[in-house]
Amino acid sequence: MRGFSDLGTARAVTIWKADPKKKMECQKITNFGNQLLRRKNVDCTREDSRLSRCLNTFDLVALGVGSTLGAGVYVLAGAVARENAGPAIVISFLIAALASVLAGLCYGEFGARVPKTGSAYLYSYVTVGELWAFITGWNLILSYVIGTSSVARAWSATFDEIIGQHIEKFCKKYMTMDAPGVLAKYPDIFAVVIIIILTGLLAFGVKESALVNKVFTCINVLVLGFVVISGFVKGSVKNWNLTEQDIYNTSHSISKDNQTQEEKLYGVGGFMPYGWKGVLSGAATCFYAFVGFDCIATTGEEVKNPQKAIPIGIVASLLICFVAYFGVSAALTLMMPYYQLDTNSPLPNAFKYVGWDGANYAVAVGSLCALSTSLLGSMFPMPRIIYAMAEDGLLFKFLAKVNEKRKTPLIATVTSGATAAVMAFLFDLKDLVDLMSIGTLLAYSLVAACVLVLRYQPEQPNLAYQMARSTEETDNNESVSTSESQAGFLPEEEEKFFFKAILCSTDSDPSKFSGSVVNISTFVIGFLIVGICILTSLEPNILINTVQIIAAILVVTIIFIIRKQPESKTKLSFKVPFLPFLPVGSIFVNVYLMMQLDAGTWIRFAIWMLLGFIIYFTYGIWHSVEASYTASAEVERNTDTGSDSCK
Repeated sequence: MRGFSDLGTARAVTIWKADPKKKMECQKITNFGNQLLRRKNVDCTREDSRLSRCLNTFDLVALGVGSTLGAGVYVLAGAVARENAGPAIVISFLIAALASVLAGLCYGEFGARVPKTGSAYLYSYVTVGELWAFITGWNLILSYVIGTSSVARAWSATFDEIIGQHIEKFCKKYMTMDAPGVLAKYPDIFAVVIIIILTGLLAFGVKESALVNKVFTCINVLVLGFVVISGFVKGSVKNWNLTEQDIYNTSHSISKDNQTQEEKLYGVGGFMPYGWKGVLSGAATCFYAFVGFDCIATTGEEVKNPQKAIPIGIVASLLICFVAYFGVSAALTLMMPYYQLDTNSPLPNAFKYVGWDGANYAVAVGSLCALSTSLLGSMFPMPRIIYAMAEDGLLFKFLAKVNEKRKTPLIATVTSGATAAVMAFLFDLKDLVDLMSIGTLLAYSLVAACVLVLRYQPEQPNLAYQMARSTEETDNNESVSTSESQAGFLPEEEEKFFFKAILCSTDSDPSKFSGSVVNISTFVIGFLIVGICILTSLEPNILINTVQIIAAILVVTIIFIIRKQPESKTKLSFKVPFLPFLPVGSIFVNVYLMMQLDAGTWIRFAIWMLLGFIIYFTYGIWHSVEASYTASAEVERNTDTGSDSCK
C-alpha cells in the first residue's frame, strides 16, 4: 500500500512540474489571498509620533463623555419611558450600559496593546488582515460623516427653536429646495457654519480642541446634575407605583378610548408597566446612547501615556454616562407619570408639570452644550481614521499630510469637514442615520473578535512589531516580513490535530495548534451568531426555534473548547476579564442589533461598500505600505538564500 501511495505522490509531483502554467495560476491566487490578509507591523516600543502628544487622562474622559452624552440624554429618556419601559427605563439603561461595557473593555485592551492612531481600523489591521481593516475603516468614516452632519443639523434646529424658528422661516421663504425624498426642504447654512468653525478649531490644534470640549462637557454635566437633583426634590415615588385605574382615569379625561385600548398603549402600571419585553426593547434603543466612546481609541498617538490613559478613559466615560442617563431617566419618571412624558422635549414638559418653568433656560443651555460636544466628538476621530488609512497607503497619500507647526492631520481634517458640511447643507439625513449603526457595530464586533484571537496566540504580536521596523536587525541579517510575522505568532513545531488535545489541552503556554483551534473556533462562533440573529428577525416557528437552539448549543460548546486552550501570559497594562465569555457576548449584542436594521439600510450599506472596494482594489491594494515591506523582505530573503547556496 505504501508503494502505491509513493507512486501516486510521484505522479502528482511529475504532473505539477510538467504543468508550470497551473503552478503559476495557483501561485497568483495564493499571492492575491496573502495580499488581502497581510497584517500590519507596528513597533510599539517607539513613542515618537508625527502628531502632538499633549492629552492626559482627564482630556480623554471629557472627550468620551462629551461624545457619548449628547443631546439624546435630553430626549431619549422621555421616548423610551413613555413607549417602551415606563419607570423601569433605569433598568433598560443599566442593561444597555453593561452591553456597551463589553465593547468598551475590548477597546481598552487594544488601547493598551497597540497605542497608535486608528482605533478599530488599526486593531483589525494587526489581527485579521488588510481587507477587513479597510472595510472597518471605510465604514467608520461613513459613520462619522453622517454623525457629524446630522448632529450639526440638530444643533441648528435646536438653536432655531430657542430663537423662535426665524432661520427656518427665512430659508423656507427664500431658499426652498423642491426635491422631496432626495434633498432637504431647505439648505441648512447655519449647520455649515458650525461645522466650519469646529473644523478650524480641530485644524488649529488638539490641545485647544480638548480645552473647548472640556468646558462644554462640564457645563453639560452641571446642567444634568441640576436636572437630577430637581427631579429628586420635586418628584414623587407615587409615579413609580401607578395603578391601571390611575392610568385610565388620567387618560380617559383626555380621550374617549376604552380601558382595554389604554392598557395596550400605556401598559399595566407599576414600576415595570410593559414587562420585561418592554425593558429589553428599551435597552436595545438605549444601547445607541452609549455609542461614541470609541473616539478615545483614535487618540493613541496624542496621549502622553496611552497604555493606561485609553483604558481608564473608556471605562470612566462609560461609567459617568451611565450615571447621567440613570439619574435623568429616574428624575423624569419621578417628576411626572411616564405616560404623560413628551417624546420630543420631555425635560421642559416635566419642569412645566412641577411648576418650574424657569428651569427650561438651563435645559436649553445644557442641550446646546451637549450638541456641541457630541459634534466635536464626531468630528475629532474622523480625520484621524482617514489619516491612519492614508499613512498606510489604503487611501490617497496626500490625506496623511500633517501640519508641522500645529501637528494635526490638516488635509484629512479639512477634507472630512468639507464633506460633512456639504451633506449637512443639502440632505436631511434621516434615512442615512441607521448607516451609522452598521459601521459602529461592525467595528465593535471585529474588535471583540480580535481580542479573543490574540489572547490565545502563542506569541503576542508586539514581538513581531518590535522587530518589523528596527534597524538593529539588519546587523544580524534578519528580516521580518508580513507573512513571517503572521507565522511568528505560532511556533515551528508541528502538532497533530486530535480530539483529545482540543478538549483537554495540558500545555500551560499557547502553541501553534491551540492558536489555530481558537482562530477556527472564533470564525465558527461568528458564523453561528450571525445565523442565530438572522433567524430572530424572521417569523418564529418550530423549525426556526429548533435551529436556534442547536446553534446556541454549538456556540456554548465552542466557547467551552476555547476556554480549555492555554491563554497567553504576556503582561499588559489592561486586559479584558472573563475570557472568552465577554468578547463573545459583545459580538452577539452587536450582531443582533445589526440584524434588526431594515433592508433599505443594508442596500445603502452595499452601495457604500461597492464604492470602497473600487477604491481599495484600484488604489489601496497597490499602494499599501505593508506591501512594500513584504516585497523588500522577500528580496532580502532571496538574496540571503542565494548567498547561502554559493557557499
